[in-house]
Amino acid sequence: MTLGVLVVDDDFRVAALHAEVVGTVPGLRVVAQVHGAAAALDAVQKHRPELVLLDRYLPDADGIDLLRRLRGARDGAPDVLMLTAARDLASVRSAVRAGALHYLLKPVDFAVLRARLQAWSRLQAGVRRDAALEVDQREIDRLFALRSGAPERPAPEGDGPPTARRILEALRAAGGERTATDVAEAVGVSRATAQRHLAALTRTGTVALDLRYGATGRPEHLYRVAEGAPEPTL
Repeated sequence: MTLGVLVVDDDFRVAALHAEVVGTVPGLRVVAQVHGAAAALDAVQKHRPELVLLDRYLPDADGIDLLRRLRGARDGAPDVLMLTAARDLASVRSAVRAGALHYLLKPVDFAVLRARLQAWSRLQAGVRRDAALEVDQREIDRLFALRSGAPERPAPEGDGPPTARRILEALRAAGGERTATDVAEAVGVSRATAQRHLAALTRTGTVALDLRYGATGRPEHLYRVAEGAPEPTL
């Protein structure tokens, strides 16, 4: 799935440069480049972008006021990444409170911008693919790190490839669907650790997830080895 990005900057040359960076990230496409707040609102209505790259200083409005309007939309509010020369702390705080995804100072380091865009793209892909999965605190921390483009923490000891292989072997030995608790008991790890690896194996297509709905309405997560699954590459 391709994610749409709207570039908003009062300088058409800067907008073009930022759009060029977006174009280098697989899975992202620029839906429009505009140079004012009114044009940005029109473009959001027309193109429904998932992400807006937003300047603070626009000819017809304050970019942070526009940020509040964009994030306050009830349906389909886009994420907003501020790209601005405003260095005062009050501006940064206002942007954070208004819901900015991140705040990059101009002149923007294009390598940093690309890294932020890549991280955001990975997060969106994961959310769409694994929306039904339950997560633990470490996985939540990883998702928030992706949201900001921050480096992820290294996995704790025992959470590397050998554990993933043991989990996959346990599923293969079971010969059918198993819960995260079943897998944890078979491998000798905590349920949280088993579920984290199962989620990662699901993302790579090695493990398939099925949902079974019971009387309570809450789905039970059942895992099985996907047909033709490769060895895990975690």
